[in-house]
Amino acid sequence: MAEADYDYVIVGGGSAGCVLAARLTESPDARVLLLEAGGNDRHPLIHMPVGFARMTAGPHTWGFTTVPQIHADSREIPYAQARVIGGGSSINAEVFTRGNPVDYDRWVRHEGCDGWSFGEIQKYFIRSEGNTILSGDWHGTEGGLGVSNIPDPQPMTRAFIQSCQEFGMPYNPDFNGANQAGCGVYQTTTRNYRRCSAAVGFLRPVMGRPNLTVETCCRAERILFEGVRATGVRYSGNGQKTVRAANEVIVTSGAIGTPKLMMLSGVGPAAHLEEHGIDVVQDLPGVGGNLHDHFGIDIVAELTGHYSLDRYKRWHWAALAGIQYLAFRSGPITSNVVEGGAFWFADNDSGNFAVPDLQFHFLAGAGAEAGVPSVPPGSSGITLNSYTLRPEARGSVRLRSSNPDDPPLIDPNFLGDPGDLRTSVEGVRISREIFSQPSLGRYIKKVHFPDASVRTQEDYEAYARRYGRTSYHPTGTCRMGTDELSVVDPWCRVRGLDGIRICDSSIMPRLVGSNTNAPTIMIAEKASDMIRGNR
Repeated sequence: MAEADYDYVIVGGGSAGCVLAARLTESPDARVLLLEAGGNDRHPLIHMPVGFARMTAGPHTWGFTTVPQIHADSREIPYAQARVIGGGSSINAEVFTRGNPVDYDRWVRHEGCDGWSFGEIQKYFIRSEGNTILSGDWHGTEGGLGVSNIPDPQPMTRAFIQSCQEFGMPYNPDFNGANQAGCGVYQTTTRNYRRCSAAVGFLRPVMGRPNLTVETCCRAERILFEGVRATGVRYSGNGQKTVRAANEVIVTSGAIGTPKLMMLSGVGPAAHLEEHGIDVVQDLPGVGGNLHDHFGIDIVAELTGHYSLDRYKRWHWAALAGIQYLAFRSGPITSNVVEGGAFWFADNDSGNFAVPDLQFHFLAGAGAEAGVPSVPPGSSGITLNSYTLRPEARGSVRLRSSNPDDPPLIDPNFLGDPGDLRTSVEGVRISREIFSQPSLGRYIKKVHFPDASVRTQEDYEAYARRYGRTSYHPTGTCRMGTDELSVVDPWCRVRGLDGIRICDSSIMPRLVGSNTNAPTIMIAEKASDMIRGNR
């Protein structure tokens, strides 16, 4: 075997890839190459917190859509996945949540993922976190991921939180503390009034290390194997290139990109690979299965005046906001739009308040995200999104062809389980009730979605099927475990193969009850210790 170009080749420069590149190069003897299909993160909107509203479509995403969703009116739903250094952390809504401790304990009890209980992985959350407000047993202050409070929440956000309390939810100042339930203002992955993506927080500070090479605008086409050992990666960018790895190839391309690359490389369900003329390196039927995601359903209201961020759609207000931000680092541009939130219970009359099964995101505007309904032109609105935290439906990622240029077939199977539909409907009902409380109700002119015709259970179910969408949290497609359908073991090593690991959101055996950026970073932190033998 010829001398390898690098010790580690990391495929995917998203949240996990950036963390791993930073951690592995702490050893000066480790030569690391990070490959990212997207470009750099120089676009100014990436770094402005409010820029999220322009990031869910466009050149920094892959432009995916799902296959027709048979339980959601057979719609092909836009499926935003980042294509930029920093991955989802460069384009997401910057909401900082970690899930409930029971989520990780479940990985151990039900999935055989020893070493991943909350008590064992909490230190990795704390190590990665650079919180400017909170500290103590639940929070870190020195980590690369900047976390801060929104400096001046919008008036409609404050009214939302008061309405949640009028509905019966307690105020919760910390969704990542000992108690998840309640309502409050989200902390965000921002630092000094700018987005703190994984690229900003972890990768940028170490770019000067001589043992780190980062290549962008280059797409991995295939992992190379000699027998059952991964030896390198073939990728295209400025021509086609091959790079060899002495120690490991580490795949961090996310819950959609990772299974696609594995299958293109001959690792996956044998019959599916053979159907596309791909030589089988390892028959792993679990690759691309177990896809699950949060199915978010929005309600949208028109306001009696210009009280929300929608006022800044007018050029003169936008110009003033820009001047305020540039001069004082204050004003609406410091908002992540999705300022307020809540974790609550679908059956809130049962008294069973163990673990929330619904999450809410309040947007101080309307039509902020691609594919979300809005209010009449010239007016201002607000949006409340809810979703079932632990859906039971499972979908898949499959190849469209053996051509790396072709997008994969993405089927989240939204609402494929009847229980998911029941819980989701309750989220819409509660959202409506929150909008009807005095603190928000005084500002609302009309709720347009759902309108007054939605009354019965059947109406609500039809509304959920018609308007639900991805919440950008796909997971599980190369799941960790010990059974025959698991793809990686609890050390992130691909079953039956040598020299290759998967270390991203695709290994989550079950979706956690929250946003998924912080858990993905935690996975990379823990994986870096396992790779370096520090576990």
